[in-house]
Amino acid sequence: MIVMTLERVPPSLRGELTRWLIEVHTGVYVGNVSATVRDLLWDKAVQHARAGRCTQMFRSANEQGFAIRMHGEGRRTLVDLEGYALVAVKDARYDTLKAEHGLSEELETL
Repeated sequence: MIVMTLERVPPSLRGELTRWLIEVHTGVYVGNVSATVRDLLWDKAVQHARAGRCTQMFRSANEQGFAIRMHGEGRRTLVDLEGYALVAVKDARYDTLKAEHGLSEELETL
C-alpha cells in the first residue's frame, strides 16, 4: 500500500495519479500498486511537480515498517535519528537542534 500527497502541483499530475490511486482527500492519494509502479509514479510526480511538493509513504522491511520520501521545498523535512525516519519542522530552533543531535536531513528514501 502507498500513500502520496501533492501540494501546489499542476492539475494534470493530479489527474494522472487518479488513474492508479484513489484520491481520498484533496491532494491525498492511496492505493496498492507494485514496487515498479510505485517508483514510476514517484518519478512522474517529481518530474512534473514544478514548484510543488510531493510526499510518498510505502511499506518497507525496516523497524518502522514503512519508508518516506519527500520532494520540494517546505517547512517539513525528513531526518534520520539512529535509523528512524522522523519529520522535522523547520523553525527558529531547527538549526540549533540539528547541530546538537547531528541529524542528517533531506534523505530521499529511508
